[in-house]
Amino acid sequence: MSRQFSDEFYRTLPKDFLWGVASAAYQIEGAVNEDGRGQSIWDVFSHTKGKTFGGDTGDLACDHYHRYPEDFRMMKQLGLKNYRLSIAWPRLLPEGHGTVNQKGLDFYDRLIEELLENGIDPSVTLYHWDLPNALQEKGGWANRDTAYRFEDYAGLIYRHFGDRVKRFITHNEPWCTAVLGHFIGEHAPGLHDEKLTALAAHHVLVSHGLAVQAYRDLNLDGEVGITLNLNPVYAASHHDKDNFAANIQDVFSNRWFLDPIFKGQYPAELEQVVGSLKELHQAEDLAIISRPIDFLGINFYSYSIVEYDDGSPLHVKNVTPKDRVTDMGWPVLGSSLTDLLMRLKNDYGSLPLYITENGAAYVDVLEDGKVHDPDRIDYLADHFEAMAEAIRRGVDLRGYYLWTFMDNFEWAYGYSKRFGIVYTDYATQQRIPKDSALWYADVISRAANKM
Repeated sequence: MSRQFSDEFYRTLPKDFLWGVASAAYQIEGAVNEDGRGQSIWDVFSHTKGKTFGGDTGDLACDHYHRYPEDFRMMKQLGLKNYRLSIAWPRLLPEGHGTVNQKGLDFYDRLIEELLENGIDPSVTLYHWDLPNALQEKGGWANRDTAYRFEDYAGLIYRHFGDRVKRFITHNEPWCTAVLGHFIGEHAPGLHDEKLTALAAHHVLVSHGLAVQAYRDLNLDGEVGITLNLNPVYAASHHDKDNFAANIQDVFSNRWFLDPIFKGQYPAELEQVVGSLKELHQAEDLAIISRPIDFLGINFYSYSIVEYDDGSPLHVKNVTPKDRVTDMGWPVLGSSLTDLLMRLKNDYGSLPLYITENGAAYVDVLEDGKVHDPDRIDYLADHFEAMAEAIRRGVDLRGYYLWTFMDNFEWAYGYSKRFGIVYTDYATQQRIPKDSALWYADVISRAANKM
């Protein structure tokens, strides 16, 4: 089997290093109209003409709502012992607050118990983009009240599942919630409003801080953190203008969320990107946002090289080489993950880190019941080596969750992009492990045997 690692690679990893996979509720569950689930903003968005590839929706997705026992058995067969899932807010609280849907709680009770029976440890993301539409009709994340509704929702989850789940993530990729959802319009709710983007970003961060405190107040035996999508940015040259462009891009892509969480302040340069922030927040907000967390989750896929450009709004032009890209068009450079992890350690301290998503979409073809995906294996191997190098340099990296277990609904791309290590035949809902799944299972087995 291709791309094996040396014994030294495995010895580099911490003894209790976690290997797992990650997913999100709307991308796999389906059953959007079953058992009292309320409508989410993605139900509305995906059913709006022209918003998703081919008009695809998550109505059925991978039918995980009914097939999760089968999925977890396959995870167990592959040797997976850690699974990051998200809970669908509208499945528990159809209106976003108020009356709890008992059938929703029952479903996640069954799901978590099934995981534990298979020897798989669950990590739970509270928010992976499926805001109850009832809250969107009141302004969504641009309305400060949504932060308080999220605090209530978080408390419900902690109280009900905190005895079995030991790791909670408040938000997945708040940058995407704000920018893709409210400025670019590529994600739900599909808006194009710069002011609402800044408001949404701030209120998501406030809700995160409130949810962290809610967890602390319950004195549970576990940990709570947040997941950010982070993108290393390099200047195309040593010229001052290119360094300026790289800094602005870094503020926009990374420091917008890192700095308030870890330093209790927004980057001074952020106003050049989103305008004045003074009217956005109340006096105590930054103290709420920067409440200490137990870990940072990192979603990492690609990197950027930029140069100064007078003709663009932020004076930034992306000039990243495209000689090696995934099916998403994202350039691949595994060593940039090492750079990112070192930067986090140096700039924000030695907080425990997890890679909560990393993976690649490629054009997968089912032939004679098999899927050969050597490019994905190469992508993963490059990034595993980058992780090990960061650990050698002192980064406190504790685990890795591959994105994703099985092909699923890829947001605005519908079913046109395949990130899974398990092939999903959408016509039959058959799951077929790709070569990458067998390779990953081998890595996990070797790691366990060499610890």
